Amino acid sequence: MIKNWLILPFLLLMFLVTSCGSDDPEPGPYKRTVLVYIAGDNSLSSFAFKDLAEMKQGMLEADATALHLLVYLDMGDSPRLVELKKSGDTVVEEVVREYEDRNSCGLEETREVFDAVFSNPNFEAESYGLIYWSHADGWIPYGEASTRWVGQDKTDGDHRMNISELVSLLKTTPHFSFIMFDACFMSSVEVAYELRNFTDYYIGSPTENPGPGAPYDKLVPLMAEDNAAVRMAQVYFASYEAIYNGGIGISNNNWTGGTSICVMRTSALQELASITAQLLPQEDVDNAELMEKVFDYDHDGWGRDYVGYFDLKQMMQEILDEDSFATWEQAFDDAIAYWNTTAKNYSQVVGMFSMEGANGITQYIPGNNASRATAYRSMSWYQDAGLSALGW
Repeated sequence: MIKNWLILPFLLLMFLVTSCGSDDPEPGPYKRTVLVYIAGDNSLSSFAFKDLAEMKQGMLEADATALHLLVYLDMGDSPRLVELKKSGDTVVEEVVREYEDRNSCGLEETREVFDAVFSNPNFEAESYGLIYWSHADGWIPYGEASTRWVGQDKTDGDHRMNISELVSLLKTTPHFSFIMFDACFMSSVEVAYELRNFTDYYIGSPTENPGPGAPYDKLVPLMAEDNAAVRMAQVYFASYEAIYNGGIGISNNNWTGGTSICVMRTSALQELASITAQLLPQEDVDNAELMEKVFDYDHDGWGRDYVGYFDLKQMMQEILDEDSFATWEQAFDDAIAYWNTTAKNYSQVVGMFSMEGANGITQYIPGNNASRATAYRSMSWYQDAGLSALGW
């Protein structure tokens, strides 16, 4: 009895040494890794430098234990991938990789950067986010319009990335909590639908982006939050709403021309396509007449081919009967996590224009461009939403 009693304290001591006296466990992965991909070797290069400065400012306010923030920068010289890290009361660029001058809209070049972030164990996280920063033109494939698509790089020519190429890249990345486009005309149902399986939330503007782009000093501290997509969009909008005055005195240093931004809940897009296919009438529509009636976010001019980005909700209201539209509208509302706009937005072609009738998501209506209409029929949205019923 006495012998067993003496052993008990010894066993207890051994237990304490084993469970508490060992080295502390390695910290788990960060809550979120976010890549901002800046394809800025174009007319936007000066804005890229300003946005990088804003990101550093925002990182000072971010939870550095929760957020890995990486930025790929190509402003026409010395492309590089950096991580923004706090160092005392400043933020430094820690170079992850440097590159020779390159086409940052090329498929393999972009894949190389994505792999350096999302396949790197040093940047493993519980969740991921992606911001694509550049020129853009919605779903339009390169060659079907004289401007943008997604991304533009002026290295040894003029290069763009088609949405089909972006889709192939995203097949090799982790699933994203959000994908945001800091680029023009990207709140397109066609693009969001193509990317629906790769992200929980899709963020973009249906109009031309403000010159200064997203206010990254305010967005970066929100990037690792649970509801980051909506919170980022709310703060983005509030920043421009606070200085909006109808465009009086507008400049890139004082953007008084407002903005609009939409967040789509991608889990609802499949149902939206299905409901659309079920409710569309089996009859050809007069496209020219429809274009006249539906709000158009796009404006012709400056030598850029007119595309036409029409309001999806208003278009369906014109096509469907009242009961069918009420059913469809519920599915549409389920797909929108956040949408807001100032009373007017700015276009480099026509200046300030009214946003009355806008609902945040654009839809293409085929015009007289036969090759563009053919390209449109390859889009998953066209097929799954049953748009052939309209004679498209």
